[in-house]
Amino acid sequence: METRVNQIELNGLTFQYRENGDPSAAPLVALHALGKSAESWDQVAVALGEKYRVLALDQRGHAGSARAGTYTFELMCDDLLHFANAMNLEQFTLLGHSMGGTVSYLFSERFPSRIEKLIVVDTPPPFPDKPIEIPSNPPGPLPFDWLVVPSILRQLNDPNPEWWARLKDIIKPTLIIGGGSSHIPQNKLKEVSELIPNCELVTIDHAGHFVHDDNLPAFLAAVKRFLFS
Repeated sequence: METRVNQIELNGLTFQYRENGDPSAAPLVALHALGKSAESWDQVAVALGEKYRVLALDQRGHAGSARAGTYTFELMCDDLLHFANAMNLEQFTLLGHSMGGTVSYLFSERFPSRIEKLIVVDTPPPFPDKPIEIPSNPPGPLPFDWLVVPSILRQLNDPNPEWWARLKDIIKPTLIIGGGSSHIPQNKLKEVSELIPNCELVTIDHAGHFVHDDNLPAFLAAVKRFLFS
């Protein structure tokens, strides 16, 4: 079944999402990284679409979704709630990478009963670290709103400590996937896995931060074992 591209209005903003799998199958929502799009999940969505209705959302400011002008992890979490409600998803599996992974943590902390299972790819919630320099706007057109970058980096530089404190509120089975050669500190992923009550950490060798691009077979093997067992 080929990928279906749809648009939906959420809280006055237009969002685009990509859909794979049988519409009557159990739902799985996928959230992409900063500067990426729902399309970054296409290969994963085809594989998981054998058993799931995979809904990959272009988050605000990205690809086919609205350039909202204001961007925070919390607003993206609200967007996900509006999306889940509009699609009548009582409970769903949530898959998030990088920026989308942080949104997934926040959503799972705030609405634990809405989650069936949680998969986060190569990100802990933001934590105090050496400040990230906010780059200047590059010349030329971009496939996303540049304003997302300084907004999200400001939150990385000054994270809300509650995001870590509430990891214990994530009650559903959770899988964290790390990239063996990623720039993300893997010891932080281990810390997260020890704070979430029912959590497994898997490290994928021969993969950097974009784990599902770098080693798709190993990524899918880990995800399918978690989801289908």
